[in-house]
Parts: sequence; structure tokens; C-alpha cells
Amino acid sequence: MTACLSEISRMAGVATAVSGEPVTQPELLDLMRIEDPRVRSVFLNSAIERRHLTLPEPDASGRLEPEPQGDLLAKHKRIAVEMGGAALQGCLKRAGASLSDLRHLCCVTSTGFLTPGLSALLIRQLGIDPHCSRSDIVGMGCNAGLNALNVVAGWTAAHPGELAVVLCAEACSAAYTFDGSMRTAVVNSLFGDGAAAVALVADGEAPGPRLLKFASLLVTDAIDAMRYDWDRDQGRFSFFLDPEIPYVVGAHAEVVVDRLLTGTGLRRNDIAHWLVHSGGKKVIDATVVNLGLSRHDVRHTIGVLHDYGNVSSGSFLFSYERLLDEDVCQPGEYGVLMTMGPGSTIETALVQW
Repeated sequence: MTACLSEISRMAGVATAVSGEPVTQPELLDLMRIEDPRVRSVFLNSAIERRHLTLPEPDASGRLEPEPQGDLLAKHKRIAVEMGGAALQGCLKRAGASLSDLRHLCCVTSTGFLTPGLSALLIRQLGIDPHCSRSDIVGMGCNAGLNALNVVAGWTAAHPGELAVVLCAEACSAAYTFDGSMRTAVVNSLFGDGAAAVALVADGEAPGPRLLKFASLLVTDAIDAMRYDWDRDQGRFSFFLDPEIPYVVGAHAEVVVDRLLTGTGLRRNDIAHWLVHSGGKKVIDATVVNLGLSRHDVRHTIGVLHDYGNVSSGSFLFSYERLLDEDVCQPGEYGVLMTMGPGSTIETALVQW
């Protein structure tokens, strides 16, 4: 196998956190007073049982009212710091490290804009060494966790033995619009609040799988199929998902995975573990069909979607945590991590235990 700079970087620990209260799909439909059978069908056929959401207080009639954009930004800041701090500390504990060991913190978020960034806020909030190197990846979407992993694997390879953390904190309920339209129904039926953190270190003695290789694909013809932009009618940012996006992702999944495995001597059936972004039922189904996977291969992807919905950039780490908790990975086995997001983009990574 051809070596690369990030080959010596290992995923040394992972942890997740959620915020708000678990809400089932029927409960949310009632809170939103949605009667339209088409919209109800979107919620009830999503393969999602519940999600963690931080919702506004209902009005006197028990109905959820839209929040001003300023309130949404404030909510994002509060939730991202709260969840992010919990995931970060849990991740370090699992890696057998402490906050004082942290040398680089990379924060990923797409559900709100912060200046100074989330990394700076967490360093102050948790009392992390203010000399800690940091970076923030903002606005890349659901794929961004692997983009960050790629960059930080390079950082750890350049700083052997020093600990870095990639933290994905997505307060998706700070990006909701309640207008009853089919456009917002798809988004409101899918996303949940969640944070996930993974520790990386270039140390041959560290536990965890090695990061061997990354491969990306930007489908430029579908660059507007997933986007988060300003809705003039609503006076806030609003997320858009093209109904065809699952098929776009499915049609290109094989291309990028084959590129990932090129030069490694591996074939798809040599991959023991698949950790795919919980993008939605149709996205998962399209990926399974096009890659020739089984439902067992994506059991954690399906389980995370069922229990948390799509938690955006950290979704694949929720699945990774579940895989580690199963304690089934054997030395020498290979895994593929895959995320999808706006662009439209597919990101992949090859790991080995």
C-alpha cells in the first residue's frame, strides 16, 4: 500500500453528546400543528423515531412560533458550547487524556456563525491552555467532519505525539424555519442536535485505527442541490434539500470509494466496517444499493438515524462510537468512513485497526 502523510495518525478516542429534549416525530408534528397529509408523511416515513431538539416555548395556544434570526444565533452559540464541551471532555477521557494534554482543537459547525469561533469559546469556557493551536471549519455542511479529520491528521503527523481533537457541534434546531412548506418540512423532519469529538495522535503505541488515506468528490453539477442560504420571505437562513439528492449521492458513491481504494490492493469486499453518514433513509438506501452493502454493514448508520436523526457533520462519529462499543473490530481489519454534504460532496477515509 502506498504510504501517505496521515498514515501514522490514529483515532485515539471518541465521544458524543446531545442537547435539548428527545422529541418523537408524532410529538413534533403536534407541536408544529401540521395537518397536511403530505408533510405528515415526510415525518412519519423518515425512519427516525426521535431526535434531540431545543425548541422555543410554545405560545398560549400550544403552537411553536418561528424564532428571529438573532435568537437562533444565540441558541446556536449556547448549545454548541454546551454540547461541544461535553463531547470534548468525554473524548479525552476515552483517550486516557485530559484538557491539559490538548495541543490542537479543530471545531466544525454549519448551523450558526460565530466570531470568535467555537474553538476560542471552548478554550475559554473549559480553561484550556490559551496557547493551544486551533482551527474552525464553518459552513461546509454534513460532510465537514471528514474534511476536518483529513486536515488534523496532517497536523498530528507533523507534530508526532501531540494530541489533537476534531469536534463537530451542530445545533440543528437553531437552523429551523416553521412555515408549513414542503421545502422546510423535509429539513424539519430530518435534523437533530448533536456533537461528537474524536482524538487524533501520531503515536504508534496509541490505541485506535490508523488513518491511511482520504478521497473526495465534488459533484459540481449538483452544487445547489443542498444549500443553506438567506430566505428573504422568512427573514432568516433556511436549508434546502433537492428531492433528487439521494440519487445523486448514490450514483457517485461507487466512484469515490473506488478512488479511495485505488493503489491499496483492497476491494470493497475487503472492508470489514462501513461508517456512513446518517443523511436520511433515502440517502442510506441509495448508498447501500450502489456500493453493494448489506443492512448489517450500515447497522450503526441506520441506528443513529433512528435514535438521533441527522446530526450533520458529527453523524459518522456517532456511528463510530457505537462500533467501538460493540467491541468487534479485530487487528488488521479495514474500515471506510463516508460523509456527504453540500456541494454536492462525498468525503471518504480508509482506516485500519
